[in-house]
Amino acid sequence: MVVGILKESAPETRVAMIAEGVSDLIKIKATVLVETGAGEGCFLADQEYVNAGASIADRSEVLSSADLIISIAPPTAEEIKSLRQGQVLLCTMSPLGNKSLMEQINAAQLTGFSMDFIPRTTRAQAMDVLSSMASVAGYKAVLRAAYELPHFFPMYITAAGSIKPSKVLILGAGVAGLQAIATSRRLGAVVEAFDVRSAVKEEVQSLGAKFVEVAGATEDKAAGGYAVEQTEEFKQKQAQVIHDHAAKSDVIICTAQIPGRRAPILIKKETVEAMKPGSVIIDLAASTGGNCEVTVNDQTIFHHGVKVIGESNFPATMSIDASKMYGKNVINFLKLIVDKEGNLNLNFSDDIVKGTCITHQGEVVNERVKSSLN
Repeated sequence: MVVGILKESAPETRVAMIAEGVSDLIKIKATVLVETGAGEGCFLADQEYVNAGASIADRSEVLSSADLIISIAPPTAEEIKSLRQGQVLLCTMSPLGNKSLMEQINAAQLTGFSMDFIPRTTRAQAMDVLSSMASVAGYKAVLRAAYELPHFFPMYITAAGSIKPSKVLILGAGVAGLQAIATSRRLGAVVEAFDVRSAVKEEVQSLGAKFVEVAGATEDKAAGGYAVEQTEEFKQKQAQVIHDHAAKSDVIICTAQIPGRRAPILIKKETVEAMKPGSVIIDLAASTGGNCEVTVNDQTIFHHGVKVIGESNFPATMSIDASKMYGKNVINFLKLIVDKEGNLNLNFSDDIVKGTCITHQGEVVNERVKSSLN
């Protein structure tokens, strides 16, 4: 089996597999082709891939020769059309919000696996790209906030007087939110966290943050650990509670998202206007609309003296470790679909393989995606 690793398009700096991951591919009896310059964003020269056992080729050769193509972002529409029937594409597709891509991959009769559809189960943790990248994002978001904030994070006792610790509010206590809590606490901030899922309260408190609770949230165990859409009555109560806590905060880190849906608005325009000038909002949900009403994706704006940073790809700012984590997740997944002889063996009775596969043999096989397309 030939495995192809593509170079990502700017501004993405990550790569789906760093050079040290090539040895893991060779162990599963794969021949590895790497696109020229694929590791540049991670400060990896082509020679490092060659030393690890890979061959370097141009993009067109990788796309045409590989039985299995690995990337972070999908190939372009024209490239997908050029692929041969039966090739396997393994990348991050965002299938619930990318109907045209799903139709293109299906029309080309490719077997498409979306790494952001790895089930959120204990067994699948070692393959969970979303959790890996969310951990990077939560960490880096706090560092960015600390850099932008005109205050210290920790309390200081100085000869010039005492400096109060900064107050940080984390919206969403998933992987990114929990990492943001932990990082904020390490920097000495006073931290509060809000989430509609009461099950995360204990985790929030164990990291040293106060859990901001709003009674009456709708929860769904079948949502795989994600938040779900809430009632209008709850949203009104939630908005007031968040407004009151946000107005007293120096930093807000927004992480709340719902798969396949627009990110919920948690910070309204009037809430931003009630915050202290110099405060900072980091919105990790910017690419899906943002948790803050005034967020502009991929931009930093000022609104009534508050800096609002719409940034959804913090992992690209930590390209080396983020790529290493992504690649390891991919390797762990490949062990489920490659047999001992190095051939593809798609066992759809395996819940992880079944849940991650989106298209196969000219059919959309994932029920969630099929329902979304219909």
